[in-house]
Amino acid sequence: MMKFNSRHFRAQMRSITASVAVLALLAILGGCASVGPDYVRPDTKASDQWHTPLTAGLSPGADPGVLASWWNTLGDASLSRLVERAVAGNPDLRKARARIRQARANRSAAMADFLPSLDGSASGTRAYSNADTVTDKVNDLYSAGFDASWEIDIFGGVRRSVEAAGADLDAAREDLRDVLVSLLGEVAVNYIDVRSYQARIAAAEGNIAKQAETYQLTLWRQEAGLGDELAVQEALSNLESTRSQLPDLRSGLEAAQNRIAVLLGEQPGAVHRELETPVPIPTPPIDVAVGVPADTLRRRPDVRRTERELAAQTARVGVATAELYPKFTLMGSIGVEALSLNRLVSTPTRSYSFGPSVSWPIFKGGAIRANIEVQSALQEQALAEYEKTVLTALEEVENVLTAYVEEQKKMESLRLAEEAAGKSAEIALRKYEAGLSDFLAVLVAQRSLLSAQDQLAKSKGVVTSNLIKLYKALGGGWESMAPSGQGGRDTGK
Repeated sequence: MMKFNSRHFRAQMRSITASVAVLALLAILGGCASVGPDYVRPDTKASDQWHTPLTAGLSPGADPGVLASWWNTLGDASLSRLVERAVAGNPDLRKARARIRQARANRSAAMADFLPSLDGSASGTRAYSNADTVTDKVNDLYSAGFDASWEIDIFGGVRRSVEAAGADLDAAREDLRDVLVSLLGEVAVNYIDVRSYQARIAAAEGNIAKQAETYQLTLWRQEAGLGDELAVQEALSNLESTRSQLPDLRSGLEAAQNRIAVLLGEQPGAVHRELETPVPIPTPPIDVAVGVPADTLRRRPDVRRTERELAAQTARVGVATAELYPKFTLMGSIGVEALSLNRLVSTPTRSYSFGPSVSWPIFKGGAIRANIEVQSALQEQALAEYEKTVLTALEEVENVLTAYVEEQKKMESLRLAEEAAGKSAEIALRKYEAGLSDFLAVLVAQRSLLSAQDQLAKSKGVVTSNLIKLYKALGGGWESMAPSGQGGRDTGK
């Protein structure tokens, strides 16, 4: 350790300045290019139209405003309120927000590697020796100092690390949006289930009332000698069979209501009171704009997320590649020492050291190249995952388009069947009362009516649920409901 000398210090500083200038020049030259592959967004070619014919009100036009708040197209104020509560209280959304904060902190940590590091230290020691039996020796030593280092990112390893962390942050944002899209769809589908179960329960209770009247009629006819025990028992069997459907329907209603409460981040039972009054199942709008496949791929958060994950993994290949190259570091330290604490401030012994250093991994048993291969393989996996996500997204939309169109056809047939079954039940009952037919015709007609009414109510719910699933498959909803502060890509500000 050398004592401080001002003239020598100035000479050393000139040498250090020259070294820094050389390193800065290397940094400028190296800053123009980073090792490893440069990311290029995959060129995803999508058809200009959907394979499924667009009928039943579907159109290829685009209406981003409607798609951004698609639940409003159903015109149900209760559903809109539930959606807002879900966005405010859902645990999965809170978890996704926390992942964004984590990714932002990771990016800040990566960016910190661009800056120099400075460490401070201080110590005080006392040494005691009684080797000399005449005099005991006690020695004090106090020291303080600073150590600084700055690694110059000549080959872009730090830049690639920051690039990866930035893409991870983008992916976390898209994950939040994906969670939001799924949440909105699930809340709405369960809400439609609630209204569907209520409609089916109402249909069953209406049939129970009619079948109870029919049962009383068979009893009166038997007492009057106009009927027999067979008709009575068939009427009773029909009545109780219909009544037996209520427990399953009520269990389904209870499960749908509890599911909504949990999605809202509330305890089961929290929404029962506000949903206990039955209202009609919301009907889809006449016209539904679905856009084209390319619009969906640009909008869907899961596709956007996997693309950002691919970008992050591509940058990590560069991080691994940079380990093959030398690292240039400018290092320095300043320290003071004294035998007493007061002299540490007044007349200490000073020391310093400054200078550049270079480290280069000459032999690591192929570990660095093996890691590059690992990261490259992960990049290929990320690309395959992106391509799979694109295909799955398009498949999901095509399937829901078909289901939406075909269910509307089914619903119309069931509506006609329900009308015919209602008329048939009335005619069969009148003829039985007049003694013109046996009870079997009444039995068959009433069972057909119950089945038609139940299936029609169920189909109405499925049509609306399929529309909700279509909006979800198109990636709608996150634009207008994304939490504040999560709207765009981070700018670093």
